[in-house]
Amino acid sequence: MPKSMEIKIATAPVSWGVVMKDTPNVPPYSQVLDEMREAGYTGTELGPYGYLPQDKNQLHDELDSRGLHLLSAYVQVNFIDPHTQFEVYKEALTTVRLLSEMDCKLVTLSDSLFASNLRAERAGKVRPEDGLDGAGWSSFVKNVNEFAKMCDQDLGLKSAFHPHVGGWIETAEEVDRLMSETDATYVGMCPDTAHTVYGGHDPVKLISRWPDRIRQLHIKECDKAVLAEVLARDGDYFDGVTSNVFPELGKGSVDFQAFHKTLTEIDFSGWAVIEQDILPDSGINALESARYNLEFLKNAGW
Repeated sequence: MPKSMEIKIATAPVSWGVVMKDTPNVPPYSQVLDEMREAGYTGTELGPYGYLPQDKNQLHDELDSRGLHLLSAYVQVNFIDPHTQFEVYKEALTTVRLLSEMDCKLVTLSDSLFASNLRAERAGKVRPEDGLDGAGWSSFVKNVNEFAKMCDQDLGLKSAFHPHVGGWIETAEEVDRLMSETDATYVGMCPDTAHTVYGGHDPVKLISRWPDRIRQLHIKECDKAVLAEVLARDGDYFDGVTSNVFPELGKGSVDFQAFHKTLTEIDFSGWAVIEQDILPDSGINALESARYNLEFLKNAGW
């Protein structure tokens, strides 16, 4: 392994069922932060808007008392036209400013998920005709570039775009086109191993094609057998979540050994965020899964 390569492992509130800001019955943030520490993590993402405290001093105290480092936040923006969902856009601005105040160096960007009924329905089986038209694509690229440039120049945050099923950037072709047409100075990538598989392509090949754009990783499992059942019944993303398409690491179809080998070859350094998308009341013990997933990566040489 190259001496310069250093992968630091973190987690996120989604692994405790805090999927969206309006997800019901989520555990209190104090419990989640306590369990992150108990499971052995030293870093976390912010989670959905408003879940963790938004006061800088309070947030700092909550994290510091548990030895946790805030590294980023998953921020959604309607990049076709940010002002059509102005509340979402204002929340994004509030979040990136908080990240800057917390001395974070990175923001993880995504388009506004499930904003298109078509894309929500076609998650995992997107056809070329399901994509943006020429005008929509041009606006998307322009707005990603402008938002990422603002984060960099005004707030000192590098941006990593996260392709996500149910959004406009899901397939290999869409990811490649976005990376090709955005400004590499401002727009990097945060590949998600599970969403890559869910979208029909190979995370190893993805990071091999864009080694210089990778700024963060989301490490998540995807079970292709469960996924096939979900897609066969025209299930959406949340059907997949409730069906356990995202099991514990090593219990699905992602080749984490090959993925880590490729990370070594491209000399990636940065944060790898373990996620296991679950919903509250799923019956899954989030603490035990978080502990298991961390040990899985450590035992695999991470």
